[in-house]
Amino acid sequence: MKKVILGLMVLVGAASCQEQQKIAFIDNGEVINDYQMKIDTEGKFKTQNDIFSKRRDSIAMVYQMEMQSIQQRISKLSPQKQQQESQAFSQKWQPVQQQMQMQQQQMEQMFNVEMDSVISKMNAFVEDYGKKNGYTFILGKNQAGSVVYGIESSDITEVVTTAINEAYKAGDTDTKEEVKSEE
Repeated sequence: MKKVILGLMVLVGAASCQEQQKIAFIDNGEVINDYQMKIDTEGKFKTQNDIFSKRRDSIAMVYQMEMQSIQQRISKLSPQKQQQESQAFSQKWQPVQQQMQMQQQQMEQMFNVEMDSVISKMNAFVEDYGKKNGYTFILGKNQAGSVVYGIESSDITEVVTTAINEAYKAGDTDTKEEVKSEE
């Protein structure tokens, strides 16, 4: 009986000596959506997309006008000549259409690469923030439900969002340099 009591006392003593783990969570979507670097990246690509759209629309207007003109002209021709003229028109515009598609795909690829970089920088920042502020875990809350519930005092979304934007404004593009400790 004494051995059981002694064993329980050792277990209770060992358990009380364990370091308290510091755990928090962030709303990933909220942090990334409020991250100024993401906002700036989206703005840059919106501008590029607007320019591309205007150019594409101008080319489409020229195409439509030329198509109407050719349709009027070839309506008086024989069916064989109509087919030849239609094929010539299609061949003329096919490289233009391919070029426009290629440019749009390149823009989408560049956007995706930059957004992946933004997300990587956010993740690196949160990791560094956690290390510098003594967190054992910083969990990510998202629509998939990785954190279904957490007490409000463990939600550091706003603090992390403010810190990452301050680092970005300070020109810390790596976002790993100076991370302010919580107060």
